[in-house]
Amino acid sequence: MSGHSKWSTIKRKKGAIDSARGKLFTKLIKEVTLAARLGGGDMEGNARLRTAVLAAKEVNMPKDNIERAIKKGTGELEGGAAYEEVTYEGYGPAGVAVIVEVMTDNKNRTVAEIRHIFSKHGGNLGENGCVSWMFDKKGSIVLDKKTVGEDALMEVALEAGAEDVRDQETEWEVITDPAAFEAVKKAIDDKKWKYLEARVGMIPQNTIRMEAGKAEQMLKLMEKLEDNDDVQNVYANFDIPDEIMEKLNA
Repeated sequence: MSGHSKWSTIKRKKGAIDSARGKLFTKLIKEVTLAARLGGGDMEGNARLRTAVLAAKEVNMPKDNIERAIKKGTGELEGGAAYEEVTYEGYGPAGVAVIVEVMTDNKNRTVAEIRHIFSKHGGNLGENGCVSWMFDKKGSIVLDKKTVGEDALMEVALEAGAEDVRDQETEWEVITDPAAFEAVKKAIDDKKWKYLEARVGMIPQNTIRMEAGKAEQMLKLMEKLEDNDDVQNVYANFDIPDEIMEKLNA
């Protein structure tokens, strides 16, 4: 299973998403605000804002919070920091490629924190472009295999414009071009199939298989990066065998 899928699955099993609900809300509000600032408050004409609002609704963010974030982005409401987007690239244990997307109001502070996290957990921050060529921007919709069969999902997803349906052990992962993501997601929604995760992000072209010691170190690096208040998303190209994951979870 590829690194982004593996990490998402690990987070769900550990309950990290629920336990970090407040932090998740903060990240989503930042994204909604910036999307509105860059592209306006009309969701019909602002695909990024539309995606951000859908993500916020999926975790049951109150409507008032979403509307306030949009108005701050468009300038209708004052307040809030002036965030800018920055992407950092580096290497984790065993040479794993890592991309870190942040939204910050102080780049000097953030880069120092990110560099410290990398160095403390067996990695190092690299130059821009050092690993991004190993990833493709794609839409990803993950469903539990108990939710739907492969043939039914394949028919609906491909008909709606998906590129592929991948077997990820206990889950199906529907891969789309970013432009087709909303149409494919809507087709799945129309079938009332519940998905575990749906987002546009960076998917690795190849993965690095990790042994026990390095795997534990890699997971700690991912946890610490995601725990940083300025970090929005972390992507990596590691692969941890199931038998090692079982030992780490024991």
